[in-house]
Amino acid sequence: MSAACQDEWDLQGLPMPQSLDWKSVDEAKPFGRNLLKNPTPHGLSKDIAPPEPELPEVPMDGPPIFQPEGDFSGWTTNTEVLPYDSSGIPEGAVICALPHYSWFSLEQTVDLKAEGLWEELLDDFQPEIVIHDWYEESQVHQSIYQLHVKLLGADQSTVISEHSINPTEDLSTYSHTWKEVSHVFSGYGPGVRYVHFLHRLKNKFMMSFFPTMFTGSSVVVNPIKTSS
Repeated sequence: MSAACQDEWDLQGLPMPQSLDWKSVDEAKPFGRNLLKNPTPHGLSKDIAPPEPELPEVPMDGPPIFQPEGDFSGWTTNTEVLPYDSSGIPEGAVICALPHYSWFSLEQTVDLKAEGLWEELLDDFQPEIVIHDWYEESQVHQSIYQLHVKLLGADQSTVISEHSINPTEDLSTYSHTWKEVSHVFSGYGPGVRYVHFLHRLKNKFMMSFFPTMFTGSSVVVNPIKTSS
């Protein structure tokens, strides 16, 4: 490994296996960049307020919509349509319409070795793995966002470390911004080879479609030692 790379990444003291193709590692630039593909499929920026929903003058024609529009290439997606919630409705009440909710899930698995990282680094150095995401404060429900990230072993099934976020929204006052979630994996132990990133966003259909959007999803590895 070149001294320039070692200085740039500040990895002094870490054994550097000579068998690695350091030119490929250097070209991959595995540190400080987003390892997720297509992190903004709605084409929105967290630095600009999310667009206000358009309220239709007349109900939409056709069947209900449960999946937002967007280019979701790079993601594995799934839509779970939830049953109607009639709790809290008095017996005998006449109901004209009920909101119909759905979860839209998106997931990716990052192969850390394919992105330029190497086993000795992951096992002995255990660099920081930083997770970031931004979701729209859509106010369609009290529970509109869930995040579950796992650090996996070489078999892509053994969970070495994981972190989940399931916030509850305050609907007492109107607010429509991007909400940030983040987590830093450190000191997670040897054996990590993959990062599995999954988040779920709740959408509502009632006369029209009201999605919860996201932007700026990221998995970033920093050259900061976290092993003891």
